[in-house]
Amino acid sequence: MIAVIKQYPFAMLVSVLDRQPLVTHIPIIYNEATDKLVAHIDKYNPQVATLKNGAEVTVVFRGPDTYISPSVYTTKQLPTWNYIIVHIKGTISLINDPEDAKDTMIAMTNFLEGTAQKFVLDKDNRGMRNSINYIQAFEINITNWEGKLKLSQDKNEQDQENAKKELIKKSREDITGFIGEMYL
Repeated sequence: MIAVIKQYPFAMLVSVLDRQPLVTHIPIIYNEATDKLVAHIDKYNPQVATLKNGAEVTVVFRGPDTYISPSVYTTKQLPTWNYIIVHIKGTISLINDPEDAKDTMIAMTNFLEGTAQKFVLDKDNRGMRNSINYIQAFEINITNWEGKLKLSQDKNEQDQENAKKELIKKSREDITGFIGEMYL
């Protein structure tokens, strides 16, 4: 599950306000040293009203997924959908100190930049200094982990391999045309 969180850190933060679910899509990273999730959100996002110390939230990390046609199987099957998902439940701990909030932004940038580190966010970065008062940093104290994997594991070995290849193929699919249309 940690591998999914690291590979797919753009997650759905889910909380409830007046019995209405609120969802915000934000990068959320896992801090191995503290066993907590760390993130920040725009203070003007309506979901911030639900983020109080001790408030319960759910975070959904969505890994790869794809439709699996019966045509990829060697045996007679129905169409299905394969996926990898992680649900984390936890409680909020707000980070209100601006210097600590900057540390979360630096940690997230370092993680997201990866080993190439083409950009290093400096604690004295002017842009961060100017925007720090407009974000709410927070940690999520993990109370429950739930991994959901549907990878044709109930099929024979060859059909599992064929479904795996289909998931890999879909994950590598060129989306240039789709993205180009979104920018029109």
